Amino acid sequence: MNHHLSPSKAGIALGALVGGLHLLWSVLIALGWAQAIANFSLWAHMVSLPFVVGEFDLSAAVILVVVASVIGYVIGSVFARIWNRAYSG
Repeated sequence: MNHHLSPSKAGIALGALVGGLHLLWSVLIALGWAQAIANFSLWAHMVSLPFVVGEFDLSAAVILVVVASVIGYVIGSVFARIWNRAYSG
């Protein structure tokens, strides 16, 4: 059984997942739904914090999605390299 992972594919997969989640969060902010979802999440976790979602800013949203995607790519790629080294033998 081949346990080899492609660092590039793993990076793209995790980058797309993390970037996609942050894109979804940005859309929720743009639609005005983010505060209600954050409030529900805090309530469901039995946490009380003064948490306020700011107004939508397109440049901040783009930077958020790009940075999250790049970090996800790097983490996925590094994970695959570590995995491959651990199972190379």
